[in-house]
Amino acid sequence: MSSGVALPTLDLVAPSVAFPQPLPAADVYAVPHTGTAQLGDAASEASAQMSEAVAHGLREAGEAAVEVLGALSGALLAGRAAMLTTRVLASAAVRAAEEQRCLERQEELSAAAAEQWQAAAYAVARANARRTALLARCARDAGAPGDGGPSRPDLPPPLDPVGRPLGEVRAELARLEEALRRAEERRTAWEVARLTAVLDGAAEGDDAWRRLVADRREAMVRRHTASRTAEAERDEAGPGEPPRPTADATADPEAVRALGADILAALDPAAASATVELAVGAVGRAVGRAALDPARARRHLVEARKFVQDANRKARRRRADEEWAAAQLDFLTRRAPEDTEALDEAPDAVGPLRRLLAEGVPLSPGERRTVELRVSERMAHLEALYVQAQCAHALTELAERFGGPADASRPEGQDLRLDWTPDGWGPDHWLRATLVGGTLRFATMYRGGPGERGPRERALDDARCAEAQERLAEFTAVARELGLTVDLRIEQTEGARPGLPGEHGAVVLDPVRGTFGGQPPQGKPDREQSVPRYRTVGDERR
Repeated sequence: MSSGVALPTLDLVAPSVAFPQPLPAADVYAVPHTGTAQLGDAASEASAQMSEAVAHGLREAGEAAVEVLGALSGALLAGRAAMLTTRVLASAAVRAAEEQRCLERQEELSAAAAEQWQAAAYAVARANARRTALLARCARDAGAPGDGGPSRPDLPPPLDPVGRPLGEVRAELARLEEALRRAEERRTAWEVARLTAVLDGAAEGDDAWRRLVADRREAMVRRHTASRTAEAERDEAGPGEPPRPTADATADPEAVRALGADILAALDPAAASATVELAVGAVGRAVGRAALDPARARRHLVEARKFVQDANRKARRRRADEEWAAAQLDFLTRRAPEDTEALDEAPDAVGPLRRLLAEGVPLSPGERRTVELRVSERMAHLEALYVQAQCAHALTELAERFGGPADASRPEGQDLRLDWTPDGWGPDHWLRATLVGGTLRFATMYRGGPGERGPRERALDDARCAEAQERLAEFTAVARELGLTVDLRIEQTEGARPGLPGEHGAVVLDPVRGTFGGQPPQGKPDREQSVPRYRTVGDERR
């Protein structure tokens, strides 16, 4: 093989990938040399770290509990979680809990390490978002004049899974979710008390009505709390619908009163006060008309039911928006480790998200589009870093298996360049991979410039090309273990390309463009660099 091209596709996120170190162009990229060439102490240390990361790979499921989550893997998983639906995150939380129970029962797990980490990371993102949204609601209520909102819940800090083994993350997640469950239940009880105070006030002096409302109070708390579990969110089992008024149900005043109480008891505890008052008024009119005009009483109950449905829909939407905003904010405010390149900030997205949580001000359509764009941009950047790191990891694994020196660099105009001289190839032949704009190109190289090659040299070129096809098959297999699908397309099957090895050597001569450096001639656009950097599969998106 002389040349080939592939678009790496990011599938599962391998757990142990760290952010790459910032390096100048054409410098060593922490890829170990396994042959005679040696790196400096710093590069050797980085090489050992990379080899350790590759050794992790996708382990058997039973070993996943000791896997430590890398910072880049953690950031990618948080980004994916921010782009998923509530239902998908809840499904992941259910899976993570079941996997933990399997380990506690010493049962075999079917999921690989990457799948277990994905479920746990999504569950963490869900729990952190609910924590942030709950604290924001409590802070807003506490600041309302004369409202006397509930005290701030005593919750554990947000959970950061990076740098921790999976077993430890699961244990911390279970504690956070239990604390959240208790805090949300207390919050719901306070909201129900506030709501029933409004209902009581609608019928001052009517003890029978107060008893009806009180009888339904605990049921309101239980129903709402049950609808907030991961299982309920996964199955999209929200609170039950208000009962529908029928002719039989409005036959006498007491039946109308009881049905009205049932309709109001179906209110979301966080329903807006204005809509609650409209529903209460409609029920009051129904009770007042019940004896004289049952048909009109029924129409008033139908009206009350519609008010309740509208209030519930808005309350659920508001709660979902807050938790969505919390997940976006967490992802967009994440920082890369201090010794790596900083991530771009997004103040035009972060500001509206903070305002939504602090003041309850909804995002405008334009602001929401901005948030989604900034999240997508950061995800594209992180995916690019991940693909670079895993391509280098795959090359490292090949060098370890088959011997020979390997290095990587960042020449101008390239995201990454990998050179590997398989054992027995040197010093005249080596394999080169270049990553530019999401496109990975492979070539069999020979030392020298363009020119006539003799029969013996051409025969050796063809032999190296044949061996290269075997090595590249190994490369795609290793990349798949590291979470990448590399669908290689062979462009030329014989004849090596000229070039110079080493981080400061000239890059391959492109026979199509007739230029060195892999750059297009001036004035001619590079079509390949206009395509999306990386395609991401395997997730259900919003």
